[in-house]
Amino acid sequence: MQPGTVHVIGAGIAGLAAAVRLAERGRHVVVHEQARQAGGRCRSYFDAAVGLMIDNGNHLVLSGNHAVLAFLQTIGSEHGLEGPRQAEFFFIDLKSKERWTLRPNEGAFPWWILSRAHRVPGSKARDYLRLLPLLWAGPDARIGDTISCRGVLYERLWRPFLLAALNIEPGEASARLAGAVVRETLAKGGDACRPLIATEGLSSAFIEPARSFIEEHGGGVLLDRRLRALTREADRVTSLDFGEEQIALGPNDFVVLAVPARVAEMLLPEISAPSQFNAIVNAHFRVAPPPGTPLLQGVVNGLVEWLFAFPDRLSVTISGADRLIDAPRDALARDVWVEVAEITGLPAHIPPWQIVKERRATFSATPEQDSKRPAAATDWANLVLAGDWTQTGLPATLEGAVRSGNEAAALIIATKGAAAAPGPK
Repeated sequence: MQPGTVHVIGAGIAGLAAAVRLAERGRHVVVHEQARQAGGRCRSYFDAAVGLMIDNGNHLVLSGNHAVLAFLQTIGSEHGLEGPRQAEFFFIDLKSKERWTLRPNEGAFPWWILSRAHRVPGSKARDYLRLLPLLWAGPDARIGDTISCRGVLYERLWRPFLLAALNIEPGEASARLAGAVVRETLAKGGDACRPLIATEGLSSAFIEPARSFIEEHGGGVLLDRRLRALTREADRVTSLDFGEEQIALGPNDFVVLAVPARVAEMLLPEISAPSQFNAIVNAHFRVAPPPGTPLLQGVVNGLVEWLFAFPDRLSVTISGADRLIDAPRDALARDVWVEVAEITGLPAHIPPWQIVKERRATFSATPEQDSKRPAAATDWANLVLAGDWTQTGLPATLEGAVRSGNEAAALIIATKGAAAAPGPK
């Protein structure tokens, strides 16, 4: 039986991860993307306001994100991420003006917390152990019900870390999701916590190499292709409606629906999906970072939360930013730059800037919304789901997106006859 075509709907990270995994296994893959550029929420574009290629959102990868690193290795882009040789995180408290650097030691036992010189200023070794209850939290538990959300260590480390991972005020977030992140990164020591950044842009590291890989393996990525409807008969999807083109599916064809949650619900009203989302705001400034500026810097007691130093610009990420969505862009840029100038010692005069607001950046990582996430498998034999909003066990991160694509591909590969090679008749 000849293998059919797999139609991947959506060229974000989840869709591309599924397509790459399938293409690697010899499947014929066609990716359909409604936008005019692949990448979804993980892409680069030329911005006229700053006159540079910028990312639509800053993304941090940790060395413990094994699915992301394996994806990059497959597409030949493992060198697209840069970071320190050992785990280190630079912080500044804008209120107290203190600066410090955390360097977790390699290995799971946290020797570094036993040294006052290596701990967060004002914290004690026993304070770090109070994060442990997150590791066995149940699906209904919130972080605020599981650990104390106050104190020096919380404000200077746990809150910045968890807010960045979950994109919601940690006290309200799912303790189970937080525990999954901690278990795979901090709990494994410095080997799993090394920060990695796509300094040449997200598209250069993730999107362009993935597209090339798919095309080199006989597949294709088609842009400006919006799926309008799915036709279903019995337990199968039988056709795809792209408006001007209808694609009839053969008995061995499959569909990976790797679109945002709200689009998936429009196409498949029967499925369950998260219904609440949180915003992220990014600010980009065209200015060369001063010598010695860390690649990544955490900020406490400021509007800025994380400062990224790219070769040609400084970029800021503010998570859980629903409160800023309607703020005037010019005023927001000025407020952010005041803090960036203080952090870096640059002049107060604001350079060319751009503010990028992503209103629905991630699903709201609460226990209630986590419970609405669907599995990759569906009631239709030839349709699977992918996306960071599906049930990956992680919050909406790059790691979760890649894992969702891998899971979707694995379900298709495992389907009886789906990957069968031609045989004698």
